[in-house]
Amino acid sequence: MKFPAYISAFVFIFFLIPVVNYAQSKATISGYIKDKETGETLIGAGIFLKETKAGTATNNYGFYSLTADTGRYTLVVMYSGYKTIETPIHFTKNMPPIDFPMEVSTIEMDAYTVDDKYTNQNYESTKMGQIELKVEDIKKIPALLGEVDVLKTIQLLPGVKSSGEGNSGFYVRGGGPDQNLILLDNTIVYNASHLFGFFSIFNSDAIKNVVLIKGGMPANYGGRLSSVLDISMKEGNMKRFHGEGGIGIIAARFTLEGPIVKDKVSFLVSGRRTYADVFAPLFLPPESRGNGYFFYDVNAKINWQVGKKDRLFLSGYFGRDVFHFKSATSDLQIDIPWGNAMAALRWNHQFGSKVFMNSTFSFTNYDFSTNAGTSSFGISLSSGIRDFALKSIVDWIPSPNHSFKFGADYTFHTFMPSSASAQFGDSLSFNPKKQELYSHDFSLFALDEFNLGKRVRINLGVRFNYYQHFGPFDRYVKDDLGVIKDTISYGLFDNIADYARVEPRFNMRIKLTPSSSIKLAYTLNFQNMHLANLATVSLPTDVWLPSTSLIKPQEAHQVNLGYFQNLFKNRLEISVEGYYKHMFNVVEYKDNTSFTQLVNDNPDNVLTLGQGRSFGVEVFIRGGIEFKIKGHLQRISGWVGYTLAWTQRFGFNRNEIHYDGDFFYPRYDRRHDLSVVFSWEIGKRWLVSAVYVYSTGNALAVPSSFYLVGNNLVPYFQDRDNYRMEPYHRLDLGATFILHKGKKWEHSLNLSVYNVYSRQNPFFVYFDLKSDPATNSVQFTGKQISLFPIIPSLTWNFKF
Repeated sequence: MKFPAYISAFVFIFFLIPVVNYAQSKATISGYIKDKETGETLIGAGIFLKETKAGTATNNYGFYSLTADTGRYTLVVMYSGYKTIETPIHFTKNMPPIDFPMEVSTIEMDAYTVDDKYTNQNYESTKMGQIELKVEDIKKIPALLGEVDVLKTIQLLPGVKSSGEGNSGFYVRGGGPDQNLILLDNTIVYNASHLFGFFSIFNSDAIKNVVLIKGGMPANYGGRLSSVLDISMKEGNMKRFHGEGGIGIIAARFTLEGPIVKDKVSFLVSGRRTYADVFAPLFLPPESRGNGYFFYDVNAKINWQVGKKDRLFLSGYFGRDVFHFKSATSDLQIDIPWGNAMAALRWNHQFGSKVFMNSTFSFTNYDFSTNAGTSSFGISLSSGIRDFALKSIVDWIPSPNHSFKFGADYTFHTFMPSSASAQFGDSLSFNPKKQELYSHDFSLFALDEFNLGKRVRINLGVRFNYYQHFGPFDRYVKDDLGVIKDTISYGLFDNIADYARVEPRFNMRIKLTPSSSIKLAYTLNFQNMHLANLATVSLPTDVWLPSTSLIKPQEAHQVNLGYFQNLFKNRLEISVEGYYKHMFNVVEYKDNTSFTQLVNDNPDNVLTLGQGRSFGVEVFIRGGIEFKIKGHLQRISGWVGYTLAWTQRFGFNRNEIHYDGDFFYPRYDRRHDLSVVFSWEIGKRWLVSAVYVYSTGNALAVPSSFYLVGNNLVPYFQDRDNYRMEPYHRLDLGATFILHKGKKWEHSLNLSVYNVYSRQNPFFVYFDLKSDPATNSVQFTGKQISLFPIIPSLTWNFKF
């Protein structure tokens, strides 16, 4: 393969820049920064030299590496909520690894003291569209039905749109739900929802850190067009046993962690379960007591510090949703189970003091099924996806002003897009061949971040991806009427379709003043997977499909330009980002497609390809202050996010998707999105919080007229998504009172009120038809269904 000239230039720069600026004698210090009480590594902790201001931050695994001229310095280590460390240090050759344990700060600070959570990374780094959320901040936000939810929290960030009332699905900058790469401990999550999308699978008690990347995606991430949601699990307390949990109105949770061998091996186990199915029979009428729904999930992790330079992690997740329906008037029964199973084995190794490697072998499986039947017939539908993956990333940090990262990842996919079987009595059965689609997905990547002078910092990246869809596989060939006329059979490992792509990435920061900068980013992303969605919300019936000979990989070009500034000594951070994204090979189901059509056909035969574009401006203001009132410490923090955006789809075959004009708006196009998040810690006992959201209503298709064909009314759609629902807005309030807080035991009560003024927000719209035989006319009226009125919830939380 002949590479374009710009790729050769990237490679040349990668390997040229690291060899400069080494004339002087250098020394390097490296190690981990940890919580002193738990041994948990701290992500993003700052470490710098007081005399030269040269510094760095810990990576996602708590590792740091700092290089400087040999000599004596004062080393400073800082992290939000912890006591700052200042210690003299002598930089010499061949320094051994040094870990820094940090103590939680209990000092009540003077009025308007800086909260270092909002540091200069906002304007110093090359990162664009990247927001980090700590679990402590997520837990402050009022919760629906008492369940703190990571995915609902990121919906409060600019550029992120919810998929519906109470739903945990999300869309980022005009992309579909399949265009978000969701990772849990480096393992891909394909369906992150419980309770038909109303809650996510992420138990906040087991989560350590959450990072969302909306634009300027670095080269070590790939396979998705719109965003990365990288979630890290806790590693387990290395020092002592610790537990926490809570009991709410619909679910209970419990987490236990502690040392297996102190300072050497630790564990974490966390579980959740709803109990609606347990108490529902007490309130339901006798004829409905056979119905039920519940979900549960379990997170587990083992952390083994093998030596100074090696650590092993074994983590896993297993969760299931189970819905059961039993008819009161017949013997019909329906069971709908679905869920995720994931496991990851991760190895951290330090090569010398400047090179750090993280390698992960992971497995993930998502499956969905529906089983329905009576005494005379039964039917079963199922779909799913299973992955085996291996990924290795190497960080090389030659100096505080230069870092280099490279690696590779490989995934073996098995897609099970749809299968069905049926039994009618004892004689007639329907059991077609189960469909399974196979593919290889391999990538190499490298990125180089360095300074050009004092004002400019650049991050150059490139990613090479090779994807192959291979056999066994049967391709059904259809005639013009859609009838299968021939079958092409591929044998084991036969090549059906393959695609090789190069993805350049570029980020640049230019400092304007000591506390402000502008940033520019360009990314090219390819996505080899597609989520075929028939519903208006994220449901477990959504089907994952690979790229094939008919369906090419999705492609997106995104350009970002932004202004970033910190004010009031880092108490307030501000960013304004504009973006434009153009997408190719976006998939939609053809008009009038139903789920049953996928059963005895190639799933890509009912899909059509088109283009998309999205553009807009995002404003994000986040801050925090501390002050005293009558001697009592007060902490106020929060953020305001606003998005003005347009999302359009076009370029589809008009015979397969009908729309008038040059483009149509998909259902997640929203012109305005506003969110305000506020929390106030009042002294040592009280925390009050509030969330206000406003957004333009969803777009959807409504019939412009109806025709009478025989005795049937047939709707006519003049355009696709030609109607706007009413705007969505609500106010949530929360209050937490700490009942007791001691060294060994702490517990509190949380009261959350969802939708305080009981706004009747639209969930979906249906049409009521009324016919008048006397005049041979039909009238239809649109009616709105709302889901949640005001909902109070009470949760008891505890720690020990």
